[in-house]
Amino acid sequence: MDLIKLVEQEFETGTQHPEFIAGDTVTVGYKIKEGNKERIQSFRGVVIQVSGSGNTKTFTVRKISGNIGVERIFPLSSPFIDSIEINKRGKVRRKRIFYLRDLTGKKARIKERKH
Repeated sequence: MDLIKLVEQEFETGTQHPEFIAGDTVTVGYKIKEGNKERIQSFRGVVIQVSGSGNTKTFTVRKISGNIGVERIFPLSSPFIDSIEINKRGKVRRKRIFYLRDLTGKKARIKERKH
């Protein structure tokens, strides 16, 4: 067995998350430690890319907060991710939708995918 795969199996969290792709609107519940307290902060936005595979899989979520675009990269196998909820399924033709960074207002809308 490959040594890298053996080490990756040691660090697996074993949590199951729903399948999503670029264009989907998701809410990520992320655990934040402040001193000795722990709380869950929601980050809701559009997935603009999913990259990597296995334990190194990451996804980038973009939201608009006070007329400023905020992007955050989450590792999918992170123990700090409490939950991932899919709010809307988006219909896009690309795997990486970086063109959303230049669009504002109604132009930045993504059509909903029928399932």
